[in-house]
Amino acid sequence: MSPPVAVIDGVGGYLPPGVITNADLGAELDTSDEWIRRRTGIGARRWVADERIATSDLAVLAARRAIAARGDAQAPLGAVIVATMSPDRRSPATAPVVADKLGLQPVAAFDVGAACGGFVYALAVASSFVQSSLAEAVVVVGAECMSRVIDRTDRATAVLFGDGAGAVVVRRARSGDVGRIHCFDLGSDGANVDLITQKGGGSLIPEPVETSEKWLQVQGRATYRHAVARMSASATAVLERAGWQVAEIDVVVPHQANARIIDAVATNLGLPAAALVKTLHRMGNTSAASIPLALAHCAATGALAPTQRVLLTALGGGLAWGSAAVTWEHSGQVIDPLLGCADESTGTSAGKSPGELENR
Repeated sequence: MSPPVAVIDGVGGYLPPGVITNADLGAELDTSDEWIRRRTGIGARRWVADERIATSDLAVLAARRAIAARGDAQAPLGAVIVATMSPDRRSPATAPVVADKLGLQPVAAFDVGAACGGFVYALAVASSFVQSSLAEAVVVVGAECMSRVIDRTDRATAVLFGDGAGAVVVRRARSGDVGRIHCFDLGSDGANVDLITQKGGGSLIPEPVETSEKWLQVQGRATYRHAVARMSASATAVLERAGWQVAEIDVVVPHQANARIIDAVATNLGLPAAALVKTLHRMGNTSAASIPLALAHCAATGALAPTQRVLLTALGGGLAWGSAAVTWEHSGQVIDPLLGCADESTGTSAGKSPGELENR
């Protein structure tokens, strides 16, 4: 008997209301909107203003939207997996808190710590849970309060990162479903652990003293080189496993780290521009939340539809990277996480391609 097939059924995202534009950061960081856009492609990001709100709160809001958006709500939710690099606490994990707030305890609940690549890893684990019958359905969340782990006076990181959460429900496929999570490619390179790191707070440096130990640090140039190379190779590998040609891909959702990284990967693979999703110009780099947030935005705006072939690819601190090949199943009603953004353009975006949405 063949193992069960996993599908994505339900997607949702949440962004906090506090929009931080490049102009807001310009004077304090001695930079400009033009400089930030040219180097990163980012125009704005969201930061949580209320100190009482934590990563778990954002995760719950996104998860509730994903659960409500399921096309098939019959499968019981048997696990919650949270991908994050900004957990509520160093220990214990954030996922049990999320499961409790969702009213799902005592289901299995745990975190995945693969930084910006965490959502792809969490999706792989959820797919394995379904395929091995450990759960009929799994809530997968990428959630971050990145504004809490960066030095807001450091131009190298303050302009990049935003807060938010995205979630999907992965469940066992049923007769008549058109979607499928096909395969993954995952990898790591611990020799380059210092390229993206928050050194303090662990057993190596339990009480950080230096600023460089307390806050997230990113070596931009080296990270760019590794991200382009690793994401390109990983995406190529997963396409080969899926038996897909580049021209057959309908939607490409890369981790929203930097527009130059995304463009370089697209060029390396020969990806069609119309298929490429970019949301970082309005969300910033939301780390593990960036891919599910982009999926929610695309599903809500008509840029993602059942039967479409979707490529996901990401790299984060570790280094840890991963890619996934997915045929889209979900067809429920999705709330656009960008609704209410200060620069929201007028008019409808229904039916637009991912490439067209980039220009909104």
